[in-house]
Amino acid sequence: MDAKKVCDELILWLRQKVEEAGASGVVFGLSGGIDSSVVGAFSKKAFPNSSLGLIMPCYSNERDKRDAIKVAERFGIEYRIVPLEPIYDKYIEILPEEGNNIKLARANIKPRLRMVTLYYFANTYNYMVVGTGNRSELEVGYFTKYGDGGVDLLPLGGFVKSEVRELARCLDIPGEIIVKPPSAGLWEGQTDEKEMGLTYEELDTYLLTGKGDPKVIEKIEAMRKKSAHKRVLPEIFKR
Repeated sequence: MDAKKVCDELILWLRQKVEEAGASGVVFGLSGGIDSSVVGAFSKKAFPNSSLGLIMPCYSNERDKRDAIKVAERFGIEYRIVPLEPIYDKYIEILPEEGNNIKLARANIKPRLRMVTLYYFANTYNYMVVGTGNRSELEVGYFTKYGDGGVDLLPLGGFVKSEVRELARCLDIPGEIIVKPPSAGLWEGQTDEKEMGLTYEELDTYLLTGKGDPKVIEKIEAMRKKSAHKRVLPEIFKR
């Protein structure tokens, strides 16, 4: 992949899509991870005077907040810090402890609160919400429906994680962020690979070449099938 060429094309693509929508700029979440850092850098380059990064801690790792601020300052990204703990706590107070997946259900409130916050600022400024999901995650449904999956544009949706790392190096994202274990920040110690039960290397290899350990392939295809509903608009009953 010619990372420099792809970077230039992505910046033009972002401008084109925002112009087509009659919007004035872009807003995105800054989590301190590699994907959001790359999206932030692209967004700033595409819209130097009309891009906004939101740092939305919700019982998050303090390092993630520091890394998000570091990226914002490196690229001159305008940013706001919007703490979501108070509203998250209120939700937990009023929701019953019923069912089998309480931990995951509560964790998924966090990305859904972030989605609501992003669209608040998008509506306020006539901006579009730029998502940070990459192909590796999208293919197996590793995202929260109407959470981090609730966006207008997905500039990284065609790139597997290893390719996102190439783009990050091209953009001069801080090295410690590039090598940091990816995490959705859902709970303490949570990492993407641990939760998926797959390494990004295994996943990327299969997506790019169709090859891999039979058990890994079986798992990926099962995840694809189970999460198919996340990648399409809701089904509509046809009379």
